[in-house]
Amino acid sequence: MNSPAVTVIVPGFDVAEYAEEVLDSLRAQTHARWTAVLVDDASTDDTTRIFADAAAADPRFRFIRHDRQRGLGAARNTGLAHVDTPYTAFLDADDRMRPDALTRLTDTLEHTGSDFVVGAYVRLRPDAEGHGYTPGDVQPWVAAATDPPRERTSLAAHPAASGNIVAWSKVSRTAFWRAHDLRFPEGRYYEDQVLAQRMYTLAATFDVVPDVVVEWRQRRDGGSITQRLGELDVLRDYLDALGEGIALLRAAGADAAVRERAVLIRTLDLPPLLRIAETHADPAYRVALEAFVETLPD
Repeated sequence: MNSPAVTVIVPGFDVAEYAEEVLDSLRAQTHARWTAVLVDDASTDDTTRIFADAAAADPRFRFIRHDRQRGLGAARNTGLAHVDTPYTAFLDADDRMRPDALTRLTDTLEHTGSDFVVGAYVRLRPDAEGHGYTPGDVQPWVAAATDPPRERTSLAAHPAASGNIVAWSKVSRTAFWRAHDLRFPEGRYYEDQVLAQRMYTLAATFDVVPDVVVEWRQRRDGGSITQRLGELDVLRDYLDALGEGIALLRAAGADAAVRERAVLIRTLDLPPLLRIAETHADPAYRVALEAFVETLPD
């Protein structure tokens, strides 16, 4: 068998309920030349055993465990240190990858020579019976970033791409990460935002495809960080990440992308936060939100 072409970095903390599903979604990939680094961020549940057993049974999986919890950004960085393939991908351990995802994304890069490729994604929501999860439709802001397909594009030509900020919707050339010393911020709740804008501004070219590559789980237990935006410290980190991402785009002269991000934030991000602020017990929540709104471009 040929050596692996793409490494998928799979960080996880206390995700035993979902870990087998994420591993099965990798085993089901039509792309034959993948390997995965499973990074257990000091889990206290059965995640450690599930990851370790997978690596013991299948040489495509490698298992690494942190001796203390360090957060998602640090877990992804640990995985990055173990990548030795031409391409790099990410997949959170409570999500699922569609079977053709790695084939579609890596084949695109082989054809175009771009630095990375971006795919679409859907929400995986709890079903009405409370027994499982059902994938939804591609949302308009996701489609705006990825549909129609574009090859060897840029932020100047396609500024709406900047709305796709999640790490796990992309496959990148490993050489691109190393050439720019790209790493995730550590100690943050929202580590994707700033890194994604760095990628867009640094890339010579990137590609977008409308294919759904990942199903992003909205956890029934509320464990996803996006389900904790009622917490003041989570809100502040979220707003900081949004602001830092816009600042990066502005510094790179990507004015059209700045405008796209501002419109998307006003229409998508702010309305649910404003609803939380209306009844939040701590007035500092509304103060932080209003201060951020004042910095947004019109």
